[in-house]
Amino acid sequence: MVDYWQLVLLGAIAGFTIFLGLPIAAVKNVSANKKGFLNALALGILVFLIIDVFSHAWDSTSTTAKDAFSGHAPVSDAVLSLIALFGGVAIGLIGLVLYESRMHGSSVPQILSLDNIKNGDDHLKQLFHEANAYRLAMMIAVGIGAHNFSEGLAIGQSYVAGQVGLAILLIIGFGAHNATEGFGIAGPLTGLANKPKIKFLLLVGLIGGGPTFLGTILGSIWVSNLAFILFLSIAGGALIYVSLLMYNSGRRYTSNIVMMVGILIGLSVGFASDLIVTLGGA
Repeated sequence: MVDYWQLVLLGAIAGFTIFLGLPIAAVKNVSANKKGFLNALALGILVFLIIDVFSHAWDSTSTTAKDAFSGHAPVSDAVLSLIALFGGVAIGLIGLVLYESRMHGSSVPQILSLDNIKNGDDHLKQLFHEANAYRLAMMIAVGIGAHNFSEGLAIGQSYVAGQVGLAILLIIGFGAHNATEGFGIAGPLTGLANKPKIKFLLLVGLIGGGPTFLGTILGSIWVSNLAFILFLSIAGGALIYVSLLMYNSGRRYTSNIVMMVGILIGLSVGFASDLIVTLGGA
């Protein structure tokens, strides 16, 4: 029998397996085609996460709506679930737009303005590219963090519901997922002239994986289907926005066919890892 603190520790491990995928960011001397392919591979994983996130959010929302329609739950529960779903998507999309515009305005010096980049030397272009890659990696970590928080809620809520076996299977499955999510964060950072600093990789890993640990604790003391839907939809909106940015970034390096092959492989990896969890009984 797993006690509570063992569950919390396992929840932390499930979140921090995200660090297993981050070392790919240190790869240097990558050709433009390979860089675009790696970017597309990471994008494919994010596309899978979008599908996974919205399927779980919609299942919970539609179940609540059906219960309300059949008279087994208050209509207000259905209304609040729908608000949480669509409101969360709006927060994820618009929130990252505001975050990016604020970060772009405050973190990029005037010398790196678009006009200066177009007319400047290769060094300026390199600095601009690296600043953009770091910003994109951070936004991916934020989106994945919101997703992982909802996964932590599922682990904690399964435990307090007495389904300890399910909680353990979720930990194993989410841990496997998080390893691939680490690669999704590292994708934009591969092939940079200057390797990302360990401090930055630790930061994005903490932002992306830490919420699994926090969600496990919160989910074990506060059961809320509404919070589960809200954080899933926030994650979905954020990942949609980030995926569009990653596609535009990847197309600057390689052809559309290379991008599509990379996305296909990344998507397949995501579904394969999910299938393993499903076959395991989670």
